[in-house]
Amino acid sequence: MIVDVRLSAIRETAWYEYLLRFGLGGAATVVAGLIAHAWGPGYGGSFLAFPAIFSASATLIEKHEERRKARLGLCGSERGRSAAALDAIGAALGSVGLMAFGAMVSLFTADLGLWILAAAILVWAVTASALWALRQWRPRKALRPRTGKSRAARRPSQ
Repeated sequence: MIVDVRLSAIRETAWYEYLLRFGLGGAATVVAGLIAHAWGPGYGGSFLAFPAIFSASATLIEKHEERRKARLGLCGSERGRSAAALDAIGAALGSVGLMAFGAMVSLFTADLGLWILAAAILVWAVTASALWALRQWRPRKALRPRTGKSRAARRPSQ
C-alpha cells in the first residue's frame, strides 16, 4: 500500500464523521482534565496523550476505502482493513516519537526554555520518521541455489 496525501478525502468525509472525531477528542480531553483534577497533572497528562480520535479514524478509513473500491465494482474489505492497519502502525510510531518529545521536554525544559521545545519537535519528527523508514526495511533473504529440478521432483517420495 502506498502512503500518500489525498485532499479529495476531505470532500468524501461526511459532517457527522467530523463530529464523531471532534467529539471523541473533546471527551478524551475532558476525562483527562477530570483525572488531573482528582489525581494530579502527572496522571491527567498521561491520559491526555491517549489517541482519542484513533478509533474513529481507523473505522472511518476502513469505511472510506471499502466505499472507494465498491464504486469500482470491487470488494474492498481487505483493502479497508489494510488501510486501517497502516494507520494504526503510523499512530504507534508517532506515539513513540511523542514519548521522545516528552522525555526531551521533561529533562531539559527548565534549562533551555523555548529552544528545547523546538529541539523536542525535531526529535519527535526524526524519531517517528526513522521508525517508519525502519518499518519498511527488510533484510534480503539468502538466495537458495537452484538445482534445476522442479519442486515436485525435489520432494521425497512416500
